[in-house]
This record gives sequence, C-alpha cells and structure tokens, in this order.
Amino acid sequence: MIGWDRLRVFAAVAERGSIAAAAEQLHITGPAVSQHLRKLEREVRCQLVEPDGRGVRLTAAGRVLAGSARSMADTASVAERDLATIDEVVAGPLRIGAVASAVRALLPDVLRALAASHPRLEPWLRDGEVKELLPALRAGQLDAVIMESWDVRPAPLPSGVRATRLLTEDVVLAVDDRHPLAGQPAVSVNQLHRQSWTSCPADTEAHVAVVQMLRQHGVHVDIRYQVADYSTQLSLVAAGLAVAMIPRTGRPATMAGVRFLPCDPPATRTLSLATPAAPATPPIRALTTELQRATTQLIRNTPPPTAG
Repeated sequence: MIGWDRLRVFAAVAERGSIAAAAEQLHITGPAVSQHLRKLEREVRCQLVEPDGRGVRLTAAGRVLAGSARSMADTASVAERDLATIDEVVAGPLRIGAVASAVRALLPDVLRALAASHPRLEPWLRDGEVKELLPALRAGQLDAVIMESWDVRPAPLPSGVRATRLLTEDVVLAVDDRHPLAGQPAVSVNQLHRQSWTSCPADTEAHVAVVQMLRQHGVHVDIRYQVADYSTQLSLVAAGLAVAMIPRTGRPATMAGVRFLPCDPPATRTLSLATPAAPATPPIRALTTELQRATTQLIRNTPPPTAG
C-alpha cells in the first residue's frame, strides 16, 4: 500500500523540481525527502525520479503518479483548511424536517438561496408532523425542524431542543361563497355549531388545536374530512362540503368560491425552527438566516385575512 506521507513528499518534489526545494516547502530535511522517495519507489516497484543537474526530473512512471499525488495533496489541503475553520464552513449534509405548509410556503425559496450561496451544502428534506419530527430531531436523525404551534394548544419542546420563532400568523375560517356566514366581516366561534369540517389528520397539531378551540366555546366538532394538505381542504370547502380553519400561509393567492373570514376570538399559529440546544453549526446558522429572510418576505407579500 502506498503511504500518504510519501505521496505528499513526492507531490512536493514533482512541484518544486528538487529535493532541497521540496524539503524547504515541507519543513523537513533533504535526507528525509530522499528517504521518502526511496521508500515510495520500493512500494511502487519503479523509478520515479532521476538526477537532472542540481535537481531531479520525473520519469514516465513519475509523471503518471504525480497527477494523483497532486490531487491527493490538494484534497488534503482542503480538508485541513475546513477543519481549521470548522466554525465557518457551510458544507456537508443538512437534514431538515418540516410541516407540509412550511415546505410549500418557505422551503423552495430557502433551498434555492442556500444552493446559490453554499454550493457545498447538501440539504435533505423530509415533511411530516411535529409529533414525529421532534423525536427524530432529539434522536439526532434530523438537524433542524420547522414546526408549528397553535396558541390554543402550544406544542411542547423536548429537552435538549430550542426553538427560534419565524412567524406568528392569523388562522382564519374558510367557507364557500354560498355559505350563510360568507357575507359577514368576521365570525364568532360561537356561530360555528352544526358545521361539517375538514382538518388535518387526527393527533396532528392542527387537528388537535381546531378541536380544542371549538370545544372551548361549546361547539360540537364534526370533522368528516381529514387531509394533511391545506389546498385539498380548500377544494373541499369550495365544493360546499365543509368549512376549515386555515393559517395565513396556507391560503393561495386566489381561491375561487372560497371566503376567508377572521375569527372572534382570533386564533394564531406560530412557525418556529427547532434545533439542538448545543451551539448552532454553520449549516444551521445559514438555514436560520435564510428562513428569517424568507418569512419576512412572505409576511410582506401575503394579504391580511379579510372576507372575499
């Protein structure tokens, strides 16, 4: 097996053209360089250099090996530089988990920006619910999670995890434009008796929050359609089959046949970035920066909840 130390010495000799110059570059003695060369030639079983005046020149075999030696030396140099500046390098895998609405509203823009600014970063994305994503983060299977937490039912954080708030948004009632409540400027939760609902699947943060909010006001909850995607929920609303509670970022720019009505009392949902409580790595700091930029832009471009 070819030893790395001897390849490193050979790469310096091939670059500098003499034993003495290579020794100066590597901060070792000339005899040490010569010894490495002799051992390398025994390992590869061929002559790699030959005398050339006061220096040396590569043999045919030496020229073949020199390219690989230079490539390995360059790779080692990059690795040493990365390790020396490990607190600054944004590179390597970044395993992100996120609730589906955050994936749709935020992450395409964020991932595109990260790819442009940090080409050596390798993002990996998984969507899911808070109840499964946070344990995966706690177990070290994910590096960061974009989670949701509703004001009527705050999501608990496990130990060893911290959350950075990204945005807090209004949650509005969606009804079809033929619904008896469609013409009101706002709707009291007490008016929501005898409604058929569509919501996220049972045991998700959104489902539990909607159920808890309605029950706090004595409203019987009849959730007939459980679907994870807000766009699908709104299609059911537009068809007159159900009503729904939709976060501001879950609203499309336009939705024919649907009215969005503020609720009284108002409900809110917060999106946060959950990460390990240990000091943030460069990839996580880069992700946090881009998410904060994207949420600021999203809030600026999303219309407020009004009827129509």
